[in-house]
Amino acid sequence: KRISVELVRIDYKLKKQDSTKTLLIKTEQLLRIEEHDFAMRPGFGGAAIPVGIDVQVESIDSISEVNMDFTMTLYLRHYWKDERLAFPSHNNQSRTFDSRLVKKIWVPDVFFAHSKRSFIHDTTMENIMLRVYPDGNILYSVRVTVTSLCSMDFSSFPLDTQNCSLELESYAYNENDLMLYWKNGNDSLRTDEIVLSQFFIEHFHPSSGLAFYSSTGWYNRLLINFILRRHIFFFMLQTYFPTMLMVVLSWVSFWIDRRAVPARVSLGMTTVLTMSTIITGVSSSMPQVSYVKAVDIYLWTSFLFVFLSVIEYAAVNYCTTLEEMRKMRRGKLPSTFNASQAMAFDGCFHDNDMELTPFPRAAQGLASEPPPTPSPQRDPRPSEGTRLRRQRSVRENVDLLVSNSYMIDSYSRLAFPLSYLLFNTIYWSLYS
Repeated sequence: KRISVELVRIDYKLKKQDSTKTLLIKTEQLLRIEEHDFAMRPGFGGAAIPVGIDVQVESIDSISEVNMDFTMTLYLRHYWKDERLAFPSHNNQSRTFDSRLVKKIWVPDVFFAHSKRSFIHDTTMENIMLRVYPDGNILYSVRVTVTSLCSMDFSSFPLDTQNCSLELESYAYNENDLMLYWKNGNDSLRTDEIVLSQFFIEHFHPSSGLAFYSSTGWYNRLLINFILRRHIFFFMLQTYFPTMLMVVLSWVSFWIDRRAVPARVSLGMTTVLTMSTIITGVSSSMPQVSYVKAVDIYLWTSFLFVFLSVIEYAAVNYCTTLEEMRKMRRGKLPSTFNASQAMAFDGCFHDNDMELTPFPRAAQGLASEPPPTPSPQRDPRPSEGTRLRRQRSVRENVDLLVSNSYMIDSYSRLAFPLSYLLFNTIYWSLYS
């Protein structure tokens, strides 16, 4: 008997210490869930119920220029009061529950406007917390990841700054039934330390507004705004520096002998194809927009410089051919002349460096002719009234250029670098 009495006492003490035993009131009974219709909002038929929002941004997982969207993980907290859930408490302590009780009561139907995908994390359980205070105040917190649209402007890409926002509003309740507001004003939005690979986050700030739908009316909308500034160093290494090197490499042909056709043509075609590859690589990683981007201006202008260097050699080669044909007609150039050996130290072909020996026929004809009678020499000094020089016509300038085709290379060595330097100065001053 004595032993059995002691066992009963021990069992009673254990039951008293365990607050989950059925001896105490169940949660549903304490909160009187069965007594109310929680399909209706609190204060139905009266004024709009205020719902405060508090957000803590955990991370920005990705930003896609091709899809024009971003993915963000955040803690979304709701604050409201439902007097139907008030319960008596001697020590004024709140009670915390998980997602199993959330399905039995009314909660705000906040959704993300313009979102593409979103989900609540469920490892190892659904990341949902419900905290009920004795006076009926409620804290409802969820951990959610959302992919939302961000309308980006790439006219200054990759020297651009993007403004993105995540928008929250009630789906079913308009402003007459539910009023969304930031719980603590500007302090309602908090962020962890976020580091992105291609962007620097300049500013996070909350804002609010109204959204109108023609069939249902006005809705309160809360916005999480953030400004993204792109890191330029990645694109300097991947796009700008290789492009600059290809343009400079195309200028090397100006110092190669104009008779070296294979060397100059192969160099020109290599730089053109490399520029085409760079342009294709940049375009494949960008959305197909209908306007010109800053990187397009730089790449296509650089491509034009490379292309013009190839055209420059085509002009040099054509002028050189015309020059040789004229000299062959005049008998100044022997048929056995090896042009590849007549090179100046600067890599260009000069007529003054050639030993112009006359043809044999021309030599005999000159020997049989009597020496010409010397004409009276004219005073080389012009009179004071005749010092004006006659301007050359366009045809004479073209003939002069054809007769001295090496001058095209000489001018190009200076004109191309100065023009490209001027372009870079204007480009970086406009977009930086």
